[in-house]
Amino acid sequence: MCDYSLHGIQSRLARKGEVLLVHRFYTGSKGLTSPEYLNFDPPKPKGLMALFKWKMTIVRPRVCAVCIPDGAQLIICGISPKLQQAHGLNSTEVVTFRQLTTDARTYRDAVEFKTGLKLRLQDLDDGQTVEVLALSSEEADVHQEKQILVSA
Repeated sequence: MCDYSLHGIQSRLARKGEVLLVHRFYTGSKGLTSPEYLNFDPPKPKGLMALFKWKMTIVRPRVCAVCIPDGAQLIICGISPKLQQAHGLNSTEVVTFRQLTTDARTYRDAVEFKTGLKLRLQDLDDGQTVEVLALSSEEADVHQEKQILVSA
């Protein structure tokens, strides 16, 4: 769902068809977020007193972690050449989201490739694009069956 290290951050469940980014949060951990949360442009202060108040107030974007359920089907785009070479991957791959463990205080969010390789989100590159194809394995199976019927 969302790594333990992201529990102090506002979060929400992903939506089917949504495009997300791998992002390093202020906790130091990587997770997924929507690009809309990263496009923050704070209002510009007008006047000396407004500038002073603005400097005294920490203005930060409200970055929201987007949580993915175990078994969701995703497409990862922009896989680094280093990971491609090390694991025989393409630059774009369909993966299944996995929660590796329920143990506390450990990174547990990962993606599983068709080869069985599991990579933690912590091992993916910042800014990498992830598209949500299906939020459950059942939904993914129906999606694949429809693709097969259309292709036949």
